[in-house]
Amino acid sequence: MTEIIRNELLDMQDIKYREFQAKLMPTVDPEKMIGVRTPELRKYAKQVIKSGGAAEFINELPHEYFDENQLHAFIISEMKDYEKCITEVNRFLPYVDNWATCDQLSPKVFKKHKEELLREIRKWIRAEETYTIRFGIGMLMQHFLDEDFKAEYPEMVAAVKSEEYYVNMMIAWYFATALAKQYDEVISFIQNNRLDKWTHNKAIQKSVESNRISPERKEYLKSLKQKR
Repeated sequence: MTEIIRNELLDMQDIKYREFQAKLMPTVDPEKMIGVRTPELRKYAKQVIKSGGAAEFINELPHEYFDENQLHAFIISEMKDYEKCITEVNRFLPYVDNWATCDQLSPKVFKKHKEELLREIRKWIRAEETYTIRFGIGMLMQHFLDEDFKAEYPEMVAAVKSEEYYVNMMIAWYFATALAKQYDEVISFIQNNRLDKWTHNKAIQKSVESNRISPERKEYLKSLKQKR
């Protein structure tokens, strides 16, 4: 099944798009990128599911190409059975080696199982693997910054200490989004310098770039930037 799928992905190859993608993902060997556009991959994932070949494909890890990992993420994201989905997410996460696959792994079924998901998020955030941690923070950002928000959640994110760029970038993204959605609850993390300097300043930068934060709050956030 993998060989069949790989050949079909090669048929969808766009060399210029591969060159564009390679510049965005320095952690991925360009030779391991086919260059299939994301909308085509999403569409193809649904075709693979419909054909009955998805189970065999996602069972064959590790994959050789970035695009195969992307396809794997999109297939998992379409799963309707929560328990099966979580099993496959946990089996796949150790093989995720780039921010794009990590961020595009977003199972639709998660929104219907918040309590169970939160237990998994706590495990992911405490993991050692860069993209497992990033995925956990991403899921907390996606599912727990609105009506399900609790003050303990940004505490969980602030407690993550890492030297990894892609972890710290996600922490900054989380707090920028939290400032847009739960400003009064999270502004103290910026006021009290709860994040390392780079992440702190990046969170402010992202907040200032956001259309969801008022000009007045943006000016105040700028005043909280840590100097060198």
